[in-house]
Amino acid sequence: MVSSKLLLIEQSKKANVAVISCMGAGNKLDATKFEVADISKTSVCPLAKIMRKELKNRKIENVKVVYSKEAAIKIQKSNENIPKGKHQIVGSVSFVPSVAGLLLAGEVIKDIAGV
Repeated sequence: MVSSKLLLIEQSKKANVAVISCMGAGNKLDATKFEVADISKTSVCPLAKIMRKELKNRKIENVKVVYSKEAAIKIQKSNENIPKGKHQIVGSVSFVPSVAGLLLAGEVIKDIAGV
């Protein structure tokens, strides 16, 4: 997922196309903790941390993101047999990603309207 987000942002910046990206929503329960900020101003979110580092390595700046300040809920290891080399999938509660998506859509509309 990180490589896809990075490629999309990188290509958008090269083409001078505005882009906004959503960071991690997995293992979150409090939808009120989502914020909109430049990637350089994010905190708490592990995905945003990785993206910050990779974008800095690529000398890409000024990327608007939706991210959560809520610490991810610790999950217990599953008793299911997870194939060797695979990881347990980070889950999300159904309403949390949709709230992040609505915030992202609202930012797009505000940017288009110049608000």
